[in-house]
Amino acid sequence: MKETQLLKGVLEGCVLAIIKRQQVYGYELVQIMRDYGFTTIVGGTIYPLLQKLEKQGLINSKELTSPDGPNRKYFFITAYGEEQLMNFEEQWNSLIIKVNRIVENEESE
Repeated sequence: MKETQLLKGVLEGCVLAIIKRQQVYGYELVQIMRDYGFTTIVGGTIYPLLQKLEKQGLINSKELTSPDGPNRKYFFITAYGEEQLMNFEEQWNSLIIKVNRIVENEESE
């Protein structure tokens, strides 16, 4: 199974977690994801996801001046986004435990 298929279900949570830590613009978010080792992430993946998250009210955006050229659209998490991120983290942690049990061939308790 390709990494991109596995990542598809968790990318939203990863993006929300990054945006919670710092306001970012799209290209910067791609670079941060790559710094974490997700080298297959491209703008064509991130920008539609940012639009979707904004439409759902999980993030908001504002245009700020950039010292390096044109204004940039920065994204920040909303209270609703933080709530959904907490839900994601709980579900993710539960899933990790279950998957590790299966992969490591442990018996269920």
